[in-house]
Amino acid sequence: MAWSNQSKEYEKLLEIGRPPNIVRLFPNSRGLIVSGKFIDRALRAKGHAMTIAANGRNHIIIRGTLLAAQKANAAVIIEIAKSEGGSKAYCAVNYWNIARQVDAVLNELGLTVPVAIHADHYGIKSEKDLVKAKVEVPTLFEAGITSIAVDASHLPEADNLLSNIALYPFIPKWAGLETEVGEIKGDIGLSTPEDALFQIQGLNAHEIYPDWIALNNGTTHGIQAESTGIHVDLTAEVHNAIAPYGVSGAQHGTSGNSSDRLREIAKKTRTTKANVATALQMVSWGVQIDDYGNALLKDGALQKVPGKGMAEELWEEFQAVGAEKKLKAGDYKSLNLPFENKILSQPVDIRTRMEKEVEAFVYKLLAEVFNAQDTAPLLYEEIMKVKGFDPGVKAKRIEDPAGWTESKIREKAKALSPDKGPAGNFDD
Repeated sequence: MAWSNQSKEYEKLLEIGRPPNIVRLFPNSRGLIVSGKFIDRALRAKGHAMTIAANGRNHIIIRGTLLAAQKANAAVIIEIAKSEGGSKAYCAVNYWNIARQVDAVLNELGLTVPVAIHADHYGIKSEKDLVKAKVEVPTLFEAGITSIAVDASHLPEADNLLSNIALYPFIPKWAGLETEVGEIKGDIGLSTPEDALFQIQGLNAHEIYPDWIALNNGTTHGIQAESTGIHVDLTAEVHNAIAPYGVSGAQHGTSGNSSDRLREIAKKTRTTKANVATALQMVSWGVQIDDYGNALLKDGALQKVPGKGMAEELWEEFQAVGAEKKLKAGDYKSLNLPFENKILSQPVDIRTRMEKEVEAFVYKLLAEVFNAQDTAPLLYEEIMKVKGFDPGVKAKRIEDPAGWTESKIREKAKALSPDKGPAGNFDD
């Protein structure tokens, strides 16, 4: 059941379930922002279920997603990636204001669903990035982040693992944690069970227990014109290999995969977190999409559905700027930042239809595709069971740390397949 935000039970959840950074930032809030760990636990408790990790590229997406979560009584994640909302952001929503926006919406609309705030794809591509991360990552948690994905997958396998180990002391122990092997770039450089085991065993030896692992399992970010999409059998094989370490799957690049394939992922793998970014952006704008979440293009151009999304005159301006900048359809995401204020300055009826269209799209995913419906009460129960904001870890140390020193990590990495596919920028 969904508890009233004025009930004694909900009052107790607010008192004990919110992590310390959220309590400090929002001492009078009625919104239940929680650690990402709890989200994973709730979906695991339901079984064969995953929830949306919605990339809140604009404020409308945040509102629509939270409304859908309340309707589905589902625990959800609102996230933003480093490319979208880092220090060189192309979105107005960023690492440092996303929690404030989520909390404001929860309170404004009286919503009671539990939500984690996730810093997705916090990229580490060099030693310089790692040095900066040790300063920047703590500021994310100071700003209300409750979960993070450390993504050093662009680096060689040994450096990926070592970067995760080096950055871990700067992440609160109560926070949700995601790690990644293999860049998200389609059917090239696919992850293997050996790749995943190397990463998870090395972390385990250092008493680091990720909640999720992301793989390159055949999907890509953004618009996917042609792709076989997610390799479900490969994903299941990898998840089964790392099962003793208690790690769930994080599925990136769900836009571009059919509802049937996503249902199969939920049913056949250990995935509990499904990232949705591009499809939500397109729906909020009113762009025509197919069941795969892909924008339907005409001569390479985005097609808006009349009467949906942003106002027609704003869409004309939107297209004009895109044409002036010679943007391809997949690069229209860069217009999120310059157009956020223009979107929010539209009449209330236009803004409302935008958020309602996002709500309908997300609700269908939660209730009909991801099997996430009614996971909020499971999360409430977990908070009450542990009597606090940290459910702890799902595993124990299995690996001998003596076998995972830096020199031995580098030696072990030599046995892994070096085929990561062509180099390139595969950020979203």
